[in-house]
Amino acid sequence: MPVASTPSITIAQWAEQVRAGDVRAVSRAMTEIENRTGDAENLMRELFPHTGNSYCIGITGAPGTGKSTLVDRMAAHYRSQKQTVGVIAVDPSSPFTGGAILGDRIRMQGHASDSGVFIRSMATRGSLGGLSQATSDAALLLDAAGKHYVLVETVGVGQGEVEIVRLADCTLVVLVPGMGDDVQNLKAGLMEIADIFVLNKADREGADRFKQQLHAILQLVPERNGWKPPIVLTVATENQGIDELSREIERFRAHFHGKSERRAKEIALWRERLLNLLRERLVRRVVDKLATDGTLESLAAEVAERKRDPYSAVNEMLKRAGLGSER
Repeated sequence: MPVASTPSITIAQWAEQVRAGDVRAVSRAMTEIENRTGDAENLMRELFPHTGNSYCIGITGAPGTGKSTLVDRMAAHYRSQKQTVGVIAVDPSSPFTGGAILGDRIRMQGHASDSGVFIRSMATRGSLGGLSQATSDAALLLDAAGKHYVLVETVGVGQGEVEIVRLADCTLVVLVPGMGDDVQNLKAGLMEIADIFVLNKADREGADRFKQQLHAILQLVPERNGWKPPIVLTVATENQGIDELSREIERFRAHFHGKSERRAKEIALWRERLLNLLRERLVRRVVDKLATDGTLESLAAEVAERKRDPYSAVNEMLKRAGLGSER
């Protein structure tokens, strides 16, 4: 099947270019994935059997914690070890175009000439947890492209960031001292998803006190299969603590390698992704059927005028789309 945007090559040829690490082929695929095109789906079908080899690290935390600089230093560290790296920076969506507001991160542009590093900003596009369906596909794409590590930096919107745990093999929660009441930064959701805590900007006053607070709180958190999240101090701007962070990531990776929890986590991930794909397909089918005759607008107007309740309106939409209704 020829690719719509590049009619001279087939999907199979495009997939081979991606697997060979061709930057232009990967970039074009990323764009198709973000736009949710048929070509993207066909390409991912071709690539899927060749995935499952990279290690995905999620980096989350509040805005201002220095996540982008940390990711930049981590990418440099892995490149010094001759490992290839893919970076997905999940940014807020533009309210006008739906695209990522920040674009490719300025702090990471030192890797622009390195073919062993691929960096892409992606929009959340309204996803409440800070990630979108396209982000998961983008991580798979970089996996198929042969990247040893895929780093996913989330937008940093608070407790909604727990969505990253479904995607990442290892989740880093980045905190900094001195951002108001330190204890208030330790939200329950973040405490539960962290495999490793990174106390960045550790040269700030109060870093030792914050570390002690965090240690005390972690004593109350039960171990997960013998793993207690460590705390790593970093000053990413000075490249301090990155080696230690890398060692802790590898220790975590070795600890859970081959364990049943990893398998259960992967099954849970794909269960959620299958449900997301199903929701997306069903919504698209319903909307496509209702868009032609103005049913959706008509029902929305009736609900707004309180002539109909939203539940019966949805049942009517399902009925008109040929999917029955739920009572």
